Amino acid sequence: MLTLAPYEFGGFVVAAGFLGQTPAFALGDGTVRLFPDGAERSVEVHQGGLLAACRSQDGAALITGGDDGLVRRTATDGPVETLAELPRKWIDIVAAGPQGAVGFASGRNAHVRLSSGELRDFSAARAVGGLAFAPKGLRLAVARYDGVTLHWVNTQAPAQELAWKGAHARVLFSPDGKYVVTTMPENALHGWRLSDGQDMRMTGYPGKVKSVDWSARGRYLATSGANAAILWPFFGKTGPMGQQPLQLGTRSDQLVTQVACHPSEEVIAIGYQDGMVLAVRFADQQEVLLRRPGRSGISTLAWDSVGARLVFGTEEGEAGLISLNG
Repeated sequence: MLTLAPYEFGGFVVAAGFLGQTPAFALGDGTVRLFPDGAERSVEVHQGGLLAACRSQDGAALITGGDDGLVRRTATDGPVETLAELPRKWIDIVAAGPQGAVGFASGRNAHVRLSSGELRDFSAARAVGGLAFAPKGLRLAVARYDGVTLHWVNTQAPAQELAWKGAHARVLFSPDGKYVVTTMPENALHGWRLSDGQDMRMTGYPGKVKSVDWSARGRYLATSGANAAILWPFFGKTGPMGQQPLQLGTRSDQLVTQVACHPSEEVIAIGYQDGMVLAVRFADQQEVLLRRPGRSGISTLAWDSVGARLVFGTEEGEAGLISLNG
């Protein structure tokens, strides 16, 4: 049995997720909305716009960046903590790392704040497109024009350069740390196998890939940008090269805008540009309708830690909590 608790925020939902068991929504108006025990708590986090958000790795807090130049940490209780401040800058990229580290970027500069409060700075020749931390070790990937730079945050070891012509936006490591993948504005993904620098191209999308997520155990990389969720296989020695992707939740007239893989099962939640949300099982492509179309496209999707609940948000501020077990 499915139940849906709808919320109405009246503005763009930048990110949604669970802080422990509490649904949390980061809104473009600068607030974070929390729902402990079902009751709404609104927290003013940024004066102006909230531009980027992600969960801390321990799942206890939301890390946000705004056009007020602040990087802030919001938990379910206690005051909002300011982690860093860059006056007159827009913080439009944030990333959560191990050991309490937080990455953030503005323009051509990437920064890492360690749990001690110390800041480490990394400059790029062109604007930073995305940040990601490796699954092991304090290593930071900085996406930029013409490739990705990998920095060891706590050592003086030389950076590793991964080159490919063009702009690179979102970047992520595979869960086993063997691959780095970026999204590109020409409706494509690019990847590198770190053991030997082998390039991988994943193309054919009719739209831009704005959402990516690894499946349970990292066997597939799920992506938006087509009229189905495209899942590239990353098992085997060559990753996706020479293998056909899965195509799940195909709709002839709507593009996928968000994907979220179940934390333990080979199941995916898919959000579309008309606001519909489906759950689809990899093995037999069985579909379950989780939400009917709404007023605008799905802008964020996230499961809880056990895969029993799902939160979503939309471009126009519709949002909700879907419980799969009634």
